[in-house]
Amino acid sequence: MSTIKDISGFATLHDAFLSAVADWPDLSFIAVPARAGRGYLEGGAEISYAAAAAEVDRLIALYRAAGYGPGHRVALLLENRPAHVMHLLAASALGFSIVPVNPDYTRDEMLYQMDHSDADLAVALPHRMAELEAVAALRPEKTLPVIDGEDLPGALPIPPAPAVAEPGRDTELALLYTSGTTGRPKGCILTNHAFLMTAVGYVETVRGGCVALEDTAERFYNPLPLYHMNAGLLIPTVVILTGNCQIIPDRFHARTWWPDMVATRATVMHHLGIMPPALMALPPCPEETQHSVRWSLGGGIEPSLHAPFEERFGLTLIEGWAMTETGRQFAAVAEPRHVEIRAFGRPNQFMEGKIVDDDDVELPRGTPGHFVVRTPVENPGDDPRDGFFSGYLKNEAATEEAWRGGWFHTGDTVMQRDDDMFVFVDRSKNIIRRSGENIAAAEVEACLVGDDRVATVACLAVVDEMRDEEVMTCIVPVEGVAGDAALADALMAHCLEKLAYYKAPGWWLFVDELPTTGTQKVQKQRIFGDGVDPRKLAGVIDLRERKKRQRD
Repeated sequence: MSTIKDISGFATLHDAFLSAVADWPDLSFIAVPARAGRGYLEGGAEISYAAAAAEVDRLIALYRAAGYGPGHRVALLLENRPAHVMHLLAASALGFSIVPVNPDYTRDEMLYQMDHSDADLAVALPHRMAELEAVAALRPEKTLPVIDGEDLPGALPIPPAPAVAEPGRDTELALLYTSGTTGRPKGCILTNHAFLMTAVGYVETVRGGCVALEDTAERFYNPLPLYHMNAGLLIPTVVILTGNCQIIPDRFHARTWWPDMVATRATVMHHLGIMPPALMALPPCPEETQHSVRWSLGGGIEPSLHAPFEERFGLTLIEGWAMTETGRQFAAVAEPRHVEIRAFGRPNQFMEGKIVDDDDVELPRGTPGHFVVRTPVENPGDDPRDGFFSGYLKNEAATEEAWRGGWFHTGDTVMQRDDDMFVFVDRSKNIIRRSGENIAAAEVEACLVGDDRVATVACLAVVDEMRDEEVMTCIVPVEGVAGDAALADALMAHCLEKLAYYKAPGWWLFVDELPTTGTQKVQKQRIFGDGVDPRKLAGVIDLRERKKRQRD
């Protein structure tokens, strides 16, 4: 049973890390699986708490000598490498904030992120430096030095003077960009307090159910990207508070998944909904029953695969729910788990939720509606936002709109059963969930409508058997332009130049008109009739094969 460190005495995540180093110096903090041809640590690695502390101290000395502190932001383009976590801990010690960069971002997307975040420095892998240097050249009004993250210089570029403050619980530690419903990603401000509370919520929620989480004995295999909340913030903090180890692969590899589980001695996994079907499709191998994994936490598994997966691979799959903004999560850890439906947990001591209508009036059990959440409020003056994100950077209006009525509006459609279990029904019609990435339909639409051959456009989600959902676009070309395969091909190239590959539409349909309201707002729900699979309509063009990651 995990007893988890008491966070009340820690002002920062780095304080918690120092406590872990003192208690468990020789235990593994980070592990990297072996993988030939990867270009770094091909034989794998085990990094102890003490070894990690030495590297963090080296980074702290470099950053401190240059004057980095509260108010500064450092962009990290370090992919899924241990260095990402080391820079995070150095940031916590000195009070500056990290801005993780999605490795699949295009130059335009990086430029927006660097501009919006006011980043003071970028730390990148050597083969990615040229991209960020090109971005820096496009913003001469604010200098953005770019340094080599593998071979750091002896002295870092000097930033503007920091705020005069000591880092503490309320100091910004990370600025994470998450897709919203109105276009460009929003910057979510996360403090040391949010990190620590998120990790405590995870441990206490998990250990309160049908699975166990031990001190100093768990090895978390998490293939999710470090620029996301889960692998980049939550799990490093969880292992620090419990003396455990985070295993960081470069990404998800289905064919070697079970051999990797055995080789790394993993005891806990994290997954996305697309992973179970990929693993179920593999031919049997000895390692799939020789591993030591007891349970895996994730979201979005197809219910018909849930029980068969558990039976075949001999572990418990926990369906959960969380957002970057909430940090804390719901998890279906208490029986009955209702694996036959998209059930993801019940209210807990760290987060409560309810289902409301369009006027924020609570709906009866069994009725789908808008899902709103908050920190439980028991006494007058208690803060329903405690432990959540601190707000959207430079967008107070969006922050307050999301928190209207004292509840955070998630954008998901959920219902609650009589036994308190929440069941996922649908997500915001303006958000498309593909392979674990949230894609704002409005962002893709803005990209397409910027082309002078496009008159009107609507992007929406369609079912994808492997990736949960795929982006589909319906386009009205300008008068005189033929809506054909050649136009789709050209517009696809435009999207791939401006957007990360996964955001580009996979399915294309040219139409004469789109249904609109009296104010000319497209009515997406009326584009296709009920029960229609848009992928099978005449004239639909499938360009999914063009959607390929440019860097492996």
